[in-house]
Amino acid sequence: MSWQNVSFLTDASHAEPMCDALLEAGALSASIEDADAGTPDEQPQFGEPGSVNTPGWNHSKVVVLLEPDADAATILGEAARAIGLAEVPAFSVEPVAEQNWVQLTQSQFDPIRVSERLWIVPSWHESPDPAAINLILDPGMAFGTGSHPTTRLCLEWLERNVSAGNTVLDYGCGSGILAIAAARLGAGHVAGVDIDPQAVDAAKANAERNGVTALFVDSAAPVAGEYDVVVANILSNPLRVLAPAICAHVRSGGRLALSGILREQADEIVAIYAQWIPMQVADVREDWVCLAGTKP
Repeated sequence: MSWQNVSFLTDASHAEPMCDALLEAGALSASIEDADAGTPDEQPQFGEPGSVNTPGWNHSKVVVLLEPDADAATILGEAARAIGLAEVPAFSVEPVAEQNWVQLTQSQFDPIRVSERLWIVPSWHESPDPAAINLILDPGMAFGTGSHPTTRLCLEWLERNVSAGNTVLDYGCGSGILAIAAARLGAGHVAGVDIDPQAVDAAKANAERNGVTALFVDSAAPVAGEYDVVVANILSNPLRVLAPAICAHVRSGGRLALSGILREQADEIVAIYAQWIPMQVADVREDWVCLAGTKP
């Protein structure tokens, strides 16, 4: 028998309370999506430092997973009453066929060739090139599986710029992929810092899986010191806000790479960083730019 996928529309103020009430009423899961995703009215929610975005979407879609024999109308009615709604939102129900979800998920992630000598390989795959530097990395809770153009730009830059024994800092480490790659490319002391504790935990686990020694810490206790190489693959807004802190970690003569920058944002980021490090476009992938420079 199939599970039930129930969806309905609501606003930002009711979406999260409805999800909580639905879970209390017996839903297996509940999530919120932008009902306008893929249209000109889509509202990005980046959660960047200094962001002025209002959390949630004014036009929200709530998606709920129910047991096969659950009464959708009853559960939605109970949740609606619990948060004080006068009536149950109009909803639709679609069956969700029984599947091997693990196998289905894994089938969506194949090894990624970054360069002649660098691959990213999910743990359930054999490496296409055992002689290459193979980074073992599974999709998880932190950003950075190697599929996004900004991650690829940074990996390619690291391959060109990391020398044996370099000290490397991954600022906004996510999954830890850049720090791990730097270590595998011959770097000496490698560290990473992130605002998300889950990312720090994921990075530590990924480093251990790859046989790499690296220090990963929460930004509440930031990494101290200066490094030969610093790479920051985040977004333009935190790159603006964090410019003094990021540049302070680059030693004199050291190199800095920044990514997560759209083409039209590059000139502004270059201007902001100019007071510490002269930056220029190192590479471009699709609409994304990698900036790089050497600290005087």
